[in-house]
Amino acid sequence: MKTAGIFVLIVGLVLTVITAITFFTREKVVELGSLAITADKPHHLYWSPWIGVGVMVLGGLIILLSSRK
Repeated sequence: MKTAGIFVLIVGLVLTVITAITFFTREKVVELGSLAITADKPHHLYWSPWIGVGVMVLGGLIILLSSRK
């Protein structure tokens, strides 16, 4: 249980430091017979650093409660 708490704490730290992810998908623009033209379309995911802080608090609670047993 303690290792799960440490893992959640590390995930929270990463979420606090990195607040956005950009990924690309391929989209067909034109298709003429056997010729296909594709374009990369960017997608952005943003979140608040407070979400990472909340996850770190949760990880700390898991570590704290697992050490009391």
